Amino acid sequence: MQPLLLLLALLLPLGAGTEEIIGGHEAKPHSRPYMAFVQFLDKDKKRRCGGVLVHKYFVLTAAHCRGSSISVVLGAHNIKKQEMTQQDIPVRKAIPHPDYNPKNYSNDIMLLKLEREAKQTAAVRPLRLPTGKTRGDSGGPLVCNNVVQGIFSYGKGDGNPPGVFMKVSHFLPWVKRTMKRL
Repeated sequence: MQPLLLLLALLLPLGAGTEEIIGGHEAKPHSRPYMAFVQFLDKDKKRRCGGVLVHKYFVLTAAHCRGSSISVVLGAHNIKKQEMTQQDIPVRKAIPHPDYNPKNYSNDIMLLKLEREAKQTAAVRPLRLPTGKTRGDSGGPLVCNNVVQGIFSYGKGDGNPPGVFMKVSHFLPWVKRTMKRL
């Protein structure tokens, strides 16, 4: 779990009090091939979130991670360096949950339809969705037994608990229906 937390902390926005890691260690390169780095413009300011590749054409993230010029980087170990394993893919369409409420972050979940399919490699591989029955960054996954169980929505700015996750299985009908339509 610690490598995942470190990776998620590295994806938090600048100024979120996460510029240094205390008690963490670097994750094994590409040990989380489903992780996505989501970049977008919000009022002409660059923003970033985490996400999880759930299908060759779809990334699941938080609905508040929406803006213009959205793109996704897959297969990155260090986002600050260009790596041969990285795939930079523009987003064709952002689909926030229809009941998303930005005032209280309810239903804070969104699908990103990629412009082209993600090429599966050792560094890029989708994570399974649950069957239907912490701390991290916005849009980042909570993973149990190699299945995405939650998408991080929000938490305290100082990094202390609690952190709020959207339970993915609750949104499965919407996720599957939306992915099938597109």
